[in-house]
Amino acid sequence: MISTLVQTYWDLVASRHDPNAFAALDAAYREPQRAYHDWGHVDDLLEKLDDLKSLAARPDLIAAAIFWHDSVYVTRDSDDLLRPDAENVRASAELFERYSKFDHMESAAIHDLIMATANHLNARATTEYYPGFASDLDLFLDLDLSSLGAPWPTFARNLEQIRFEYGWVSEPLFCLGRLQMIDTFAARGDRLYRRDETRKLWNRRAHENLARAQVELRRQVARLASSA
Repeated sequence: MISTLVQTYWDLVASRHDPNAFAALDAAYREPQRAYHDWGHVDDLLEKLDDLKSLAARPDLIAAAIFWHDSVYVTRDSDDLLRPDAENVRASAELFERYSKFDHMESAAIHDLIMATANHLNARATTEYYPGFASDLDLFLDLDLSSLGAPWPTFARNLEQIRFEYGWVSEPLFCLGRLQMIDTFAARGDRLYRRDETRKLWNRRAHENLARAQVELRRQVARLASSA
């Protein structure tokens, strides 16, 4: 079921999309291989955007990026290998462009917001499409990592849902991949979140979650190695 918040924010940007755009999004976010990267993730980010929209120069463009940033999400490529997430991000940006009726500046800004999720920790705005775009990009990326600062039960459930999405991957490979990602996030320290406002909201709990996940994943990796 589409939430009221999703409908509200889609109404904000619907006129700047092809009439078939929402149907394409709905089909994508209901794909059976998804568990975390579905409408629930979009709704979560829109809820946080709604709470923090006073920080955004163009909340409408951030909302559009939220709608499209995971519109393509495939974990396995045609050779039965892990599909690089950057390929999903690029495909999501291309799908947005296919349905976009935004003007050139807005479309380019949304495209760059989406593409920034291919490199959450190091992406930077290269063009200031409008006053405040760089800050909006930082806010959008912080929103996309906000789940790291969720209460532990939610954090753990998110990891389980991502495991479902990678159900075809062996347990050792999945655990090692998650551990590598979590180690990378943990190493950022106070630079995990870009905005002071979001850092105050999520940084402490995020690092508590990451530290706990590191311990559990390392224990699991050791157990799997000993039983191999």
